Amino acid sequence: MKLASLKHGRDGRLVVVSRDLTRYVDASHIAPSLQAALDTWKRSAPRLETLASEVELGSVPTERFREKDCASPLPRAYQWADASAYVNHVDLVRRARGAEMPPEYWTDPLIYQGGSDVFLGPRDPLPLGAEDWGCDMEAEVAVVCGDVRAGADRDQAARSIRLVMLANDLTFRNLIPAELAKGFGFFQSKPPGSFSPVCVTPDELGEAWDGARLHGTMHVNLNGQPFGRAHTGIDMTFDFPTLIAHAARTRALSAGTIVGSGTVSNRGPEGSPGLPVSRGGVGYSCIAEQRMVEILLDGAARTSFLRAGDRVEIEMLDERGRSIFGRIDQTVEA
Repeated sequence: MKLASLKHGRDGRLVVVSRDLTRYVDASHIAPSLQAALDTWKRSAPRLETLASEVELGSVPTERFREKDCASPLPRAYQWADASAYVNHVDLVRRARGAEMPPEYWTDPLIYQGGSDVFLGPRDPLPLGAEDWGCDMEAEVAVVCGDVRAGADRDQAARSIRLVMLANDLTFRNLIPAELAKGFGFFQSKPPGSFSPVCVTPDELGEAWDGARLHGTMHVNLNGQPFGRAHTGIDMTFDFPTLIAHAARTRALSAGTIVGSGTVSNRGPEGSPGLPVSRGGVGYSCIAEQRMVEILLDGAARTSFLRAGDRVEIEMLDERGRSIFGRIDQTVEA
């Protein structure tokens, strides 16, 4: 089934959305918000699935679904734990700021706890504090978990995955070096990000979900032009069960915890950084990677970080060319 949160108060109003993303039915009589549904998943999920079937059969009245009316599926969450599961991305961005990558990054997941008290809606403007902060998009896959006990193993972690969605995890690249130099992690360099209009249960994804990874092409456009077409199932060094178990090693995770994959990133032939879409490659899911490759190829970065007026689009299509999660479509505002 496909679920969304229409803008309503601080936590949104839960609705069930048709598979083709054209219609919805209110689900607030089952659970007023997605967080409430996750808190009572054993009871709520079967009722939501029944309602989803009724939407497809046309046996309940529906309304037209408009993605612009959506908040992120969880407008705020108890926890946002973001990883760097595509280690090629870590390698490229560290090279961009002249930092070496420790070899253990390939064997031990890298994860940080980000701000989750507010997320932007998928069509909300991207607020830009200052252009010299180096605002960057990051197209990611994210999962929403049920309760996970401390010390959960990989199989238990896999069974905790309730929903899958896309993310635009914003980063102020030029604020990172000074923050990390203090040895205390990200804070000012990670403003609120956004998620796709719709989140999807794993069973709805069919063969695109193998129980651990999402398989599909991450369509990233910048100002209407193809920027990235990386495959989410390739070069993901750490899958979601591994990331969840790592996050839960010393503490329990509450229902509604969001775990992000980090920027989707594919290596090129023979381990090369690949090529931009304009040069025949699959491109990149963030600007920092493209800038790094421009330095390697041309001696200087040509692509600027986001500026006022820029438009970012992130989406994934199924085998028939239909949007799976809806489209993140945001314009940068000064």
